[in-house]
Formats: sequence, C-alpha cells, structure tokens
Amino acid sequence: MAREEHDKAAEHHENASKSHRPAAEHYGKGDHAKGMEHAKIAKQHSQTAHQHSEDAHSKGQQQN
Repeated sequence: MAREEHDKAAEHHENASKSHRPAAEHYGKGDHAKGMEHAKIAKQHSQTAHQHSEDAHSKGQQQN
C-alpha cells in the first residue's frame, strides 16, 4: 500500500518539474500570464505529491 502512495508522489513530483520548466521559460520571455499558468499547475502537482508522501508515511507506520 505505501509503495503505491510513493509511486503516486513520484509521478506528481515529475509532473511538477515538467510544469516548472515552461513556467521559467515564459517568465524569462516576459510572458507572465503563461508563466503563472504553468506555475499554478506545478504548485498543484507539488501539493498532491506532498499529500501522497504523507499518506505513504502514515501507511508505513501502520504496517509496523
């Protein structure tokens, strides 16, 4: 069970990373609206990843 949560967290961390890159590119080009859009998606993925990490930790503690 905890393994599934870790896998989900990893997937969301990867998606956050993929969203941060275009956000930085758009900000660098002065397109702040597009940069903010990508940054918002990255933040959502990061928050979801954090929740899955917390869930994995809780499930790991329950199994011990």
